[in-house]
Order: sequence, then C-alpha cells, then structure tokens
Amino acid sequence: VQLQAFGGGLVPAGGSLRLSCAASGRTFSRYGMGWFRQAPGKEREFVAGITWSGSTTYYEDSVKGRFTVSRDNAKNTVYLQMNSLRPEDTAVYYCAAEGSRGYEYWGQGTLVTVSS
Repeated sequence: VQLQAFGGGLVPAGGSLRLSCAASGRTFSRYGMGWFRQAPGKEREFVAGITWSGSTTYYEDSVKGRFTVSRDNAKNTVYLQMNSLRPEDTAVYYCAAEGSRGYEYWGQGTLVTVSS
C-alpha cells in the first residue's frame, strides 16, 4: 500500500487543521492506520491510531480530547482532525499502515506549523 499525507499548513495557536492520508491499493481496509509526528530535533512519536474497521481509536496523551482520527474505507482515506492546536504540535506529520510487523508502510509527511 502506498500512502500520501496532505493538509498541513500554518495555523495560529487555538486553530484547527484536518490532515488526510490517501492510500492506493484495494487492501486499504485490511490495515490498521496510524498518525505519527516528528518535531525538529526530536524523535518521531505516535499520535493516534485506528483499527481497520474504525471501531477503535487510540491517542497519545497530549492530544486526547483535541485530535480525532477517522477513516473512510470506501475512499481509501484516513483523517486526523486537529483542534485547539498548540505551538508544541508543530511537526511533520506522517501516516502509516500497520502490517504484521508493526507500522510497515509510510507516506511522505506533511508539515504542520502552529504559531504562538
């Protein structure tokens, strides 16, 4: 599966963005999906994940209540709605598909910059 994330941009603190991750291939619905981010000078970290059916979601503690992950298997797309953005949310955001050995497939990132 090939992935492409988009929707990043510059937003003021307190603002919102919705990231999208488009997947190619007919097996998208078989994969759990995740969003990760990497801030300058920091390691990549998990942000949010969603099971193949969309029935279960999970989040890193700092984004709980602010970010929502969802998916539309008919459109081969997973989303990350980000509200109440903070400067510390500034990072390159990546989507990934979970295979048998963890997150195996990665898309190119999209930059989110939150100004203070």
